[in-house]
Amino acid sequence: MSTARAERLVNLVLALLSTRQYLAADRVRTIVPGYVDATSDEAFARMFERDKAELRELGIPLETGRNSVFDPVEGYRIARRDYELGAIELAPDEAAAVALAVRLWDSPELTGQAQKALVKLRAAGVDVDESATTPVEPRVHAEPSFAPLLAAVQLGRVVRFDYRRSHSPERRPRTVEPWGVVSWRARWYLVGHDRDRGAPRCFRLSRITGPVRPVGPAGAVTRPPDVNLIEFVAGAGGAGRDPVPAMRARLWLAEGRAAGIRRQATVVGRRTVADVDGDVVELDLWVPESAADWIAAHGPDALVLEPDVLAKAVADRWERVAQEVSL
Repeated sequence: MSTARAERLVNLVLALLSTRQYLAADRVRTIVPGYVDATSDEAFARMFERDKAELRELGIPLETGRNSVFDPVEGYRIARRDYELGAIELAPDEAAAVALAVRLWDSPELTGQAQKALVKLRAAGVDVDESATTPVEPRVHAEPSFAPLLAAVQLGRVVRFDYRRSHSPERRPRTVEPWGVVSWRARWYLVGHDRDRGAPRCFRLSRITGPVRPVGPAGAVTRPPDVNLIEFVAGAGGAGRDPVPAMRARLWLAEGRAAGIRRQATVVGRRTVADVDGDVVELDLWVPESAADWIAAHGPDALVLEPDVLAKAVADRWERVAQEVSL
């Protein structure tokens, strides 16, 4: 940002903070230094629109309204009650955690938002040291669809996007009432009500292609209060699941192992596999595609006996891991 524009934005904020009335655009043009340089009404309008967008992006609550019903045009102001930040006190370890969180994101869009939050904390007098070293610094990568989906969840808006199923190049449009975006097994998932299927579903963000398009007004979507998003993604279902499971699976689990699967399953017998004793269990799966990842993560401690399509899906995941290790 140029020095001239930065000064103009500061002057604009001061002018809108210092008035209780709404200032019309033509009034702003005459009292805020920097706008007099506009060569025409159109040039001023473009300049003012860019500045308003910049202030809103910085988190400054810019209000729009009229001082009376007789005012012909709308004006602008900044309410101090919304602008001023309350006292923030962070212990040294909390400040260090904030600095680490800022460095976590590996997405340009989310990195920018994290940096803006850091600027606001420093403006409030919080000492956050970004240069502090850590022995291990993880990175959180977010897919391009992460930000628009998260915004849709927060606003309660229906979304549409093209989705590619596993191992298939075909893309199909989906219309979803989003409930939440969660991370499970190092992947991001959207959970919501799929209007095309008429049932709750989850979608891996890496398989969403093209833009995410919001549909309809904000507030149209309400997340069920008792739904467990992580359980749903893991294939265990939960209160918000489809009443009818997608499949019933039979697995062999090594004795004393795969506790995560055992909590969701029913033991129906005993079997020895490759000289290892274990239990035969059955469980219902609502999201088989995600369940294949879940089961494969248990390695040799979990073997799919039925159905064959799930056994193949788990075997495919093991093969991909083996190929990556061999490279």
